[in-house]
Amino acid sequence: MGKRDEQDFRVDSETGESIHPDLISSVNADMPDEELLYDLAELYKVFGDSTRIKILYALFEAELCVGDIAELLNASPSAVSHQLRVLKTSKLVKFRREGKTVYYSLADDHVRTIIGMGMEHLCE
Repeated sequence: MGKRDEQDFRVDSETGESIHPDLISSVNADMPDEELLYDLAELYKVFGDSTRIKILYALFEAELCVGDIAELLNASPSAVSHQLRVLKTSKLVKFRREGKTVYYSLADDHVRTIIGMGMEHLCE
């Protein structure tokens, strides 16, 4: 982004704030549609629960079954199953069956990147 030309703005008569019409037009042209932005906000809400974050972080480390996750989190298998359903619905985790046991893992490398970058950001 370059330096803005001082004449590329107007001042809002009510608020006194600077308004840059060309910049607004440019950003608006690249703005995703409302539905996609809503879906993105909903995805980030899933990360707003510490139990789900703990589950995701555990799955960052290894593929685990409900019993393993429940033991790690000191939570009931039923509570863990509920949170895993939310994570599956949001396409953040996937599962596979081995006999009667269901193993969970992160859905893909994007989820791994989100968790990793979040931790990196916090540890800076």
